[in-house]
Amino acid sequence: MRSGAACLLLLLGTSAAHAAADKQAFEEITRGRYLAIAGDCAGCHSAPGGAPYAGGLPIETPFGTLVSPNITPDREAGIGGWTDDEFVNAMQNGIGPGGEHLYPAMPYTYYTKTTREDVLAIRAYLETVEPVHNEVKVNQLPFPFDVRASMAGWNELYFKPGTFEPVAGKSDEWNRGAYLVEGLGHCGLCHTAKNAAGGDETSRALQGSALQGWYAPNLTGDPRAGLGSWSLEEVVAYLKTGHNDVSAATGPMSDVIVHSTSQMTDADLRAIVVYLKDQPAPGDGSAKAVSGEDRMMGAGEAVYLDNCAACHTRAGTGIPQLFPALKGSPSVQSADPASLIRVVLRGAQSVATDPAPTGPAMPALGWKLSDDEVAAVVTYIRNSWGNAASPVLASDVASARQRLSQRTD
Repeated sequence: MRSGAACLLLLLGTSAAHAAADKQAFEEITRGRYLAIAGDCAGCHSAPGGAPYAGGLPIETPFGTLVSPNITPDREAGIGGWTDDEFVNAMQNGIGPGGEHLYPAMPYTYYTKTTREDVLAIRAYLETVEPVHNEVKVNQLPFPFDVRASMAGWNELYFKPGTFEPVAGKSDEWNRGAYLVEGLGHCGLCHTAKNAAGGDETSRALQGSALQGWYAPNLTGDPRAGLGSWSLEEVVAYLKTGHNDVSAATGPMSDVIVHSTSQMTDADLRAIVVYLKDQPAPGDGSAKAVSGEDRMMGAGEAVYLDNCAACHTRAGTGIPQLFPALKGSPSVQSADPASLIRVVLRGAQSVATDPAPTGPAMPALGWKLSDDEVAAVVTYIRNSWGNAASPVLASDVASARQRLSQRTD
């Protein structure tokens, strides 16, 4: 009788242990899925029309093209054969199995700030996705950039490993935002200027950078070209839906919103915005506007009234949730007008997420406007209604038109 009771208790104890372990695993997987969303893992590791996380997406770099690897749990083509330590080493130190150096297009320079617990939660989630046997040739860089061993020297110069340390005197919300922006969110990968070797110019962190024919704008608290003039709620709405009352997302940011920020909690989005708006603006954030008496401003106004005012209004205020405002727009007043020139020449489709199910489109005007006309209207937009930014020259537009003609995106 005692033996039977002992066996029963042992079985019950074992079942309870398994139940607790299963619950813990479920919670870790759920947390890992959310962290993978925050890290925008699917955005890079899922090719259009391909299976989730199976890789194959070309990634443009200044040094050539890389292709995102397969991170499904397939043991031969994916990461199913990796140990936990190998996965953590890749995420935090940019070192794959066998000591192979990764390229910083995989943002280990940011992921290094993520805790081991969070990294392993992501691994736990990835182990649950469909394994796909998709073999990818990741390294398609030309010589000498295809020599991975060179990354050891690069890391010595531009990589500082180490998990995030909360900043004393800052709120929990601020530190949560810093953890996401500087770590999993890897915002600086696009929004921080790079030097000739591809390393971050840390003195210009989050102040904007050229990217794949676009300009990733300033994310600091700059009141003119950054987020300083937007309320916290406006930035949260932009990250959640791709729209707010004054702006609409286009270009690479659209993909980030679709795959990542639109699926994050409002609390985390608020934390991100609190941190970003607290980042110091470069200089005093001021700029001298081009005079309204300038010949280019008069020519630009004529082009604007004929081609732009119907949607963006004569006052540049746009239509909330439909056509973005140009008045006071940080991206319009960016140090680099590449995105504005591109949108005028080639048009753009903004992201469409709830509660704005239909993303408005900007028609291409490059076919009908000359380089002089594009330069004039862009200069007019950047310097009207209180805006202030450097003028754009016809030669700038001609160069942009040539570069864009070589792009398929």
